[in-house]
Amino acid sequence: MELSRYNTTINAVMPGNIYIEGLQGLGQEYLDAMAASIPLKRLGAVEDTGNAALLFASDEAGYITGQQIVVDGGQILPESVEAIAEI
Repeated sequence: MELSRYNTTINAVMPGNIYIEGLQGLGQEYLDAMAASIPLKRLGAVEDTGNAALLFASDEAGYITGQQIVVDGGQILPESVEAIAEI
């Protein structure tokens, strides 16, 4: 609220399971299980998070403030892993 008078927007990008170098040590079996729990059936890429940040940084988002974009391939949507299996 304090910064709105300066036409400054405050938003957040909230990444889910994004594939980064540090995950390689967890093993392919773990990564496959993690991907299976995501409706899009894959881990996100760093670029997926970057694209959301680019949206907030663009002129097209000039009237968006106080919001968050969850970049998680829909992972927070289902109630259970069983619900994903039905997709």
